[in-house]
Amino acid sequence: MIVVTGATGNIGKPLTRALAEAGQKVTAVSRRTAEVPDGVRHVTADLAEPAVLEPLLADAEALFLLLSGDMHAPEAKPTDIIGQAVANGVRRVVLLSTLGVVTRPFGRTRVAMRQLEDALRESGLEWAVLRPGGFASNALWWAESVRTRRVVAAPFGDIAVPLIDPADIAEVAAACLLEDRYNGGVYELTGPELISPRGQAEAIADALGSPVRFHELTREEAKAGMVRTMPGELADDTLDILSSPSPAELRVSPDVERVLGRAPRTFADWAARNVDAFR
Repeated sequence: MIVVTGATGNIGKPLTRALAEAGQKVTAVSRRTAEVPDGVRHVTADLAEPAVLEPLLADAEALFLLLSGDMHAPEAKPTDIIGQAVANGVRRVVLLSTLGVVTRPFGRTRVAMRQLEDALRESGLEWAVLRPGGFASNALWWAESVRTRRVVAAPFGDIAVPLIDPADIAEVAAACLLEDRYNGGVYELTGPELISPRGQAEAIADALGSPVRFHELTREEAKAGMVRTMPGELADDTLDILSSPSPAELRVSPDVERVLGRAPRTFADWAARNVDAFR
């Protein structure tokens, strides 16, 4: 049995579906109730209360570990989850980390994630670490403004980075959970091309078949919106990357193609598949 945390989000949902379609027994864990594929068990639980995982991990062979925003708070202890996995006989853990642990290693959230990576490596478990860059699905932040006003509002409108489609992350995660050959691997996951917020607005407009205007926010305006769903420090880390990406953050990684045998999906692909969110 495979436990998938964050199972109803942009990565966890397609990952759960892929594992179920591969004939695996899956327990989908999320903080809110949600529909899951037939045959998948869904459990409502909060990783901030690690004891809730105990009965789930007791029957698990593998764990996909995705930390929710509050698990990045200073008082959180995500390394406890690794200890629980060991204690309950879990064989393999695939961790969703972040590219920032190598490109910006000194921010508090990056230090904490690197500590979690290190705890996993030293655990004696089989493991793989996924380090994605920016997500294409972050464009869903603009869904309401596009639906109601045909406007994308974002900071740093012409700064481009190689956004990754969460569906590609999910496929790589499934491969790492199911196939021994990816044990001990660290995979940097990006899209196939650089794209700016203004370019994303154009791709959404193309998917809709109607114009979408781009409005550039100040950094302060952008942070005010982001802190509604994430800690302020994590918002600042994200804005630092978006405003001034390093050469490593601009690099298009070959790792998606190395695992999946195909190029990663473009942002335009993501926009076309998710266009209903913007209608």
